[in-house]
Amino acid sequence: MMSTEEEEKENTTATSPAEEAAKAENLPEAEPTTAEPVVEEETKESVPAAAEPEKKEPEEEEIEVVEEKIYTIPIARLGYATDRGHRSPKAVKDLRTYIARHMRADEVSISNEINEAIWERGINKPLRKITVRAVKDKEGKVIVYPAKSSQ
Repeated sequence: MMSTEEEEKENTTATSPAEEAAKAENLPEAEPTTAEPVVEEETKESVPAAAEPEKKEPEEEEIEVVEEKIYTIPIARLGYATDRGHRSPKAVKDLRTYIARHMRADEVSISNEINEAIWERGINKPLRKITVRAVKDKEGKVIVYPAKSSQ
């Protein structure tokens, strides 16, 4: 049989020093650490393309509108007297100067939709005329958008 001293030694060696310190301080027991690295599994759910939410195109930015006008610009009068290979670039420049003159602005930005409409038929044959909506903000900058249809 074992003596009481031997039993106490077995009981004390069975506990770790961290557990003894926790008991002495009345703290909850610390969890034993493992030497094995924990690998987190990646959970990626595949969503079919049809189920994904549609990305909405960003609408016009909120600007403080001071003035808004609709113009029908006769590009044929302005830019068709140019060489064939320079008509669309000249039409864009002429549209910019036309809007700057009529809206009394120094800075004019043309939206991508207007630019694509002018260049739609290539460099040689831009549109003969185009209807646009010019919006002037409080800083005096004018942005040119396509005119909204009245449907």
